[in-house]
Amino acid sequence: MDTDPRALLAVAVLVATEAAVLARDSRQAAVGEVDTKSTETDVVTAADRAAERLVRTRLAELRPGEAVLGEEEGGGTALDGLRWVVDPIDGTVNYLYGFPWYAVSVAAQLDGVSVAGAVVEPVSGRVWTAARGHGAWLDDAPLHVSAATRLDLSLVGTGFAYAAERRARQAGAVARLLPRVRDIRRAGAASLDLCAVAAGWLDACAEHGLNRWDWAAGALIAEEAGAVVWLPGDLPELGADLTMAVTPGIAAELRAAMLESGFGQV
Repeated sequence: MDTDPRALLAVAVLVATEAAVLARDSRQAAVGEVDTKSTETDVVTAADRAAERLVRTRLAELRPGEAVLGEEEGGGTALDGLRWVVDPIDGTVNYLYGFPWYAVSVAAQLDGVSVAGAVVEPVSGRVWTAARGHGAWLDDAPLHVSAATRLDLSLVGTGFAYAAERRARQAGAVARLLPRVRDIRRAGAASLDLCAVAAGWLDACAEHGLNRWDWAAGALIAEEAGAVVWLPGDLPELGADLTMAVTPGIAAELRAAMLESGFGQV
């Protein structure tokens, strides 16, 4: 099978767009069928499951025999070879409430490294894409991170864990960081936060506790747009499960400020 990033991206865009239509059109019925996972605040809807089944079915047709890792149905843990990584609805709580900041995220990884990714917003119809070595795009427009060089004038996105105790620790670290930046945003969909960095809508985003399906597509889009990207395990001093994307002009300063603010203890 073709492993050219552009060919993989075409498949990712196709199946993510089909899943986005399903999620959008089925929302009214789907939010009436809600279960919980790790905590009562960690929800999954019927649309999450249906969208992932659609993606798996279409990938089996278009790329038969290739592994799939999805948020709802899991998958093998081996990183070798080509594997599709799927978040059928990133931002399920937003989806549940009708807040339009949610997306379908589909990425192709080779040996654990993202080489193609699509993040599709069901409500706006925006399509965020990247293929390794070929740049990042929002619809037909190329993306590039902001030119920020001052941390005190930078807008930073973040997110919080589902577990209340950890959320409280994270809030404390964010409160200590807040006086050192322009402001903080918490929108509730990690893939879209990473895309927002790619577009220059945020100067950085950082979040603990993300799973591979949360960042597989969005982190590549941010990286191809020029962001400095750190994935879980890259910054042990700030926590083994931290994911961060930041425009280069503030990367070192933000990293130091987060360390001083206690992000390594959350």
